[in-house]
Amino acid sequence: MDPELPSRFRAERWYSAPNLWRKISRYGLVAGRKTVLTSITLYHCLRDKDTPAWAKGVIVGALGYLVLPVDMVPDIIPGAGYGDDWAALVAALGTVAIYVKDVHKVKAAAQTEKIFGLKAH
Repeated sequence: MDPELPSRFRAERWYSAPNLWRKISRYGLVAGRKTVLTSITLYHCLRDKDTPAWAKGVIVGALGYLVLPVDMVPDIIPGAGYGDDWAALVAALGTVAIYVKDVHKVKAAAQTEKIFGLKAH
């Protein structure tokens, strides 16, 4: 959290499960499979009672950035719009990787395959 930023630009202000699912359902195909899979994996890690508060803060920041209406690279730019979101998600995933369980990955994979119209294996 950056105390220098006005609250309307802070990612954690924008994160909520409904905002995340709305963004994924509307823009998932544009954002790409990797972005969707990573965001849903982080979502399941966030909901896990075993994930420590500091790690949840990292996840909320990254997911909040994904749903933030104003970001560094506008999401509507083809081919580049979700690059900054992807970078934030990957950084968060790397930071909290020790808390990401196989069950988080399996659930995320199944949901991602459902979104992209593929069968989960």
